[in-house]
Amino acid sequence: MYEQEFRHILPREGLSPRTFQAFRALVYAVYEVEQRSDLPWRQTRDPYRIMVSEIMLQQTQVARVRVKYEQFLSQFPDTATLAGASLQEVLAVWQGLGYNRRGKALKQAAEEIMSRFGGELPPDPQELRTLPGIGPYTAGAIAAFAFDRPELFIETNIRTVFLHLFFAGRQGVPDREILPVIEATLDRDRPRHWYYALMDYGVRLKQAMTNPGRRSAHHQKQSPFKGSNREVRSRILKSILAKGESGEEDITNELDGDQRVAKNLTDLEREGFIVKTAKGYLIREG
Repeated sequence: MYEQEFRHILPREGLSPRTFQAFRALVYAVYEVEQRSDLPWRQTRDPYRIMVSEIMLQQTQVARVRVKYEQFLSQFPDTATLAGASLQEVLAVWQGLGYNRRGKALKQAAEEIMSRFGGELPPDPQELRTLPGIGPYTAGAIAAFAFDRPELFIETNIRTVFLHLFFAGRQGVPDREILPVIEATLDRDRPRHWYYALMDYGVRLKQAMTNPGRRSAHHQKQSPFKGSNREVRSRILKSILAKGESGEEDITNELDGDQRVAKNLTDLEREGFIVKTAKGYLIREG
């Protein structure tokens, strides 16, 4: 009913207050039925825990994050604990999430929060963006979900909703056209609640139809993990973590003679993940 009303009003009135009211009524109506209230990061307003969830959720499915989130917080329950942990400890828990750069960046962010912000995550998105691993989306999401600030941001599920309802039939829609509509429709009294509702509606749409997000100018199909260079990097770090120290020859043998091992060892050393020793490679400390 709500979607029919919205689709009746939009062509006649365009981007008007009445259209926005109908849109919010639609999104909230769906949320009443479809909300993912079982997600553990939605049960807290602790900025640290929300930061952890948002960095974990970057390019990673919710089901995989749900398991690792609880495990990670059990070992690193607060900013000070994470900042004081070794990189080896952090990466050991991070295994299985992929994109190990995020785990490293999260630890570095904790260190900077302790040194620059007295252990308290700042609510200002501009300050949040100065922390490792936190870009425009993550900064806006932390501000909204941890501090209930009406900040403007976009991610895949939010984009899906607006493409479906405001840009039906169009291809290659850039975010610069979507963002003003997101800003105009934002529930500034309840931004945390509103963004959760938008995201859950986007999830529903993806399950019910061909993903409208494919009509975005920014849509990119993620390449398979199996056989990728990402997998090689992940397996190298897993080998070093398991053995404490591992040589290039041993790692190459473990990876069935993959010729990409040498280059990735060099890259991982340059990026600060590992250090070369007389016997092989170790996870870098500090």
